[in-house]
Amino acid sequence: MSSSGSEIGEGEGLNGGPDEGRSKRRSRPRREPRQPKKVRPLDAAMLRDLALSYAARFATTGAKLEGYLARKIRTRGVAEDGDGRTLELDVTGLVTQMIELGYVDDDAYARGRSRDLTARGYGARRVEQALWAAGVEEEIRENNAPGEAESRRAALLLAKKRRFGPFAREKHDEEIAEDENGNPLERRKLREKHVAAMLRAGHQYDHVRFIMDAAELAEVEEWLSEAEADERTDEQRDEGGLW
Repeated sequence: MSSSGSEIGEGEGLNGGPDEGRSKRRSRPRREPRQPKKVRPLDAAMLRDLALSYAARFATTGAKLEGYLARKIRTRGVAEDGDGRTLELDVTGLVTQMIELGYVDDDAYARGRSRDLTARGYGARRVEQALWAAGVEEEIRENNAPGEAESRRAALLLAKKRRFGPFAREKHDEEIAEDENGNPLERRKLREKHVAAMLRAGHQYDHVRFIMDAAELAEVEEWLSEAEADERTDEQRDEGGLW
């Protein structure tokens, strides 16, 4: 008794034709694995070119540049001379030369980094940590530490961005109780959370406490204005404008 359906012949797909998918898979040429790119070992001229390129692209310090060059030597190796002896590369001397030529300036780096961090709402302690990590010497770190007015300004910037203290009350932040009869325990927990966030950002505890205790914006604005006025007075005294 013959079957009502037609049999599928050998080499045919469900539609009666050849198994096209399998055929295509068999016909695809194999890709040869990519050979790793050969990296030339470094000589003095190549190392200098790397240093110049890095200093041109990034604001850096002597310590950061020296670390970069050391990593390149580890990954690429050092070239040999005509007698097969490994060349000696003076990384420290090259970095010193870059500093003397003005391509690397730790003081300029510290000044720019300090300004950038405070403009983003970070405090003096975070500035100090960032400069230390970049290998900036202690004297340069101290000379470029944020002043009192700049530190207060950065603290207020963070409080405004995160809606802490009087900025939260101004915006009626949902985390703040709706009225003075709110749960005091929740209020205390929220305050501790905000204080911890500002301390992690590197701000002084006295600054954080003042902002968190301020009843209204006018209070913190006056607090900042006082520091800015003192700063202007100090600048005038340094310039010989005040006796």
